Amino acid sequence: MVSSPIHAIEQNATDCGHITPQWIDSSLNSPRKAAIWFILISVLLDVLSFGVLIPVLPRVIKEFTGQDESQAAMYVGLFGTVWAFMHFFCAPILGSLSDQYGRRRVLLISCFGLGIDYVLMALAPNLTWLFVGRIISGITAAGFGTAAAYIADVTVPEKRAAAFGLFGAAFGTGFVIGPALGGALGEFDIRLPFWVAAALTLTNAAYGYFILPESLALEHRKPFSWARANPIGSLRLLQSQSGLLGLAMVYFLYQLAHQVLNNVFVLYTGHRYAWTPITVGLALGLVGTLNIVVQGGLVRPALKRFGEQWLLFIGLFCGVAGYALYGLADQSWKFWAATPIFSLMAFFTPAIQGLMSRRLGPSVQGQLQGANGSLMGIAGMIGPGLFSGIYAYSVNPETPLSFPGMPFLVASGCLVIAIFIAGKTLHIKAA
Repeated sequence: MVSSPIHAIEQNATDCGHITPQWIDSSLNSPRKAAIWFILISVLLDVLSFGVLIPVLPRVIKEFTGQDESQAAMYVGLFGTVWAFMHFFCAPILGSLSDQYGRRRVLLISCFGLGIDYVLMALAPNLTWLFVGRIISGITAAGFGTAAAYIADVTVPEKRAAAFGLFGAAFGTGFVIGPALGGALGEFDIRLPFWVAAALTLTNAAYGYFILPESLALEHRKPFSWARANPIGSLRLLQSQSGLLGLAMVYFLYQLAHQVLNNVFVLYTGHRYAWTPITVGLALGLVGTLNIVVQGGLVRPALKRFGEQWLLFIGLFCGVAGYALYGLADQSWKFWAATPIFSLMAFFTPAIQGLMSRRLGPSVQGQLQGANGSLMGIAGMIGPGLFSGIYAYSVNPETPLSFPGMPFLVASGCLVIAIFIAGKTLHIKAA
C-alpha cells in the first residue's frame, strides 16, 4: 500500500546536497529516492503510531477515573486541549526553524522525541504522568508540518495538490493499520499499543538519520525570527496574500469539526453501539482504507476534471453529509453505511493545501505549515472541550435532552459555515 505514493513522487539531488524541486516519472532512477521513502514512510509510521492509541487511550483514562463515562469524557477533552495547546505553540516554532536550518534536523528531532514519549505513556502509573506524556506528544507531533513543507519543497506549485493527496494517502494507510492493530493489541494488554508505537517511531527515526537528505536549498532559507515563529506572528502570514486568510478560516473550521472524531468517537460508539476496541479499530481502519482510495487514487484524476476549487467544495459537502449521518445513526449498520459518503471528505485536504501553498514562495513554506499547525492547535484547544462537553451533557441521564449524536451534528454545522466562507473567498479571488 505504500508503493503507490512512493512511485508517484520522485526527486534528483544536486551537488550541494539538497533536493531539486521537480515532479518526474517514477521509472527514472534517483540517488535520493530513499528520502521520499523516508518522508512517506515516516508519515505512515507516525500516523500508525497515533492510530494504535486511538482505541485504547480513552479506555486507559477511563480506568484511571473509575469507569465513570461522563468523567472520562471530560478528561479526554482536557487531555486533547492540552495536546492542542502545545501543538499551537510549537508548530510555528518548528516550521520557522525548518525554514532556517532545513527540514531534516527538525524531522529527526520530532521523530526521536515522539518515540521516547510513547515509552513514557506506556509506563505512566496515573493520570498525571499520562498528562505529561500528552504534553510532550503535542510538542513533538508539531513536526508533521515540517514533513508537509518537505513535500512542498520537492514539488512544483501546479503539482502540489496531487502531492498532498499522496501525502494524505500515507496518512490513510497509517489509519488503516493503526487502529485495527491497536484494537487487537489492546485486547491482550491495554498498554501494549504504546510499546508498539514507540518501537515503530524510534525505528523510523533511526532509519531517517542515515538516509534522509535536506530538501531546502541554502538560497531559499530564511533567518529564524521570534516575531514570525510565535503563534500570533505566524498567523499574520495568513494575511499576506489575497484570499489566504479566508482559506485559513475554512481550514480551521475543518479542523474544528474533525475534533469530534478525536474526542468522542470511541466513547460514542461504545455507548451507542456497544463497540469493543476491535470493532472501533476496524471502523477506523475502514475509514483509512477509503481515505487511501480517495487521496491515493481519486485525487489526481479529480483534480484534472474539476480543479482544486471544486474539489474543496466536494470534500466539504461530503463532510457535512457524513457527520450528519453519523450523528443520526441510531443503529450500528447505519453508521457503517454512512462511512463511504464521509470518506469523500478526504478530497478537502489536498485541495486546501494546494490552494494555500501556491500563494507563497519556497522560503516561507515551513512558516505556512507552522501557521496551519497553529490553526490546528486552536481547533484542538476548542474542540475537546466543545465536543466532549456536548457529549457529556447529551449522555447524562439527568439532562432534559439526551441525544448522543449531537456532537456530530455540531461538526456538520461547522462545515456548513466553512462552505459559505469558501464560496465568498474564492468568488472574490476569481473576481
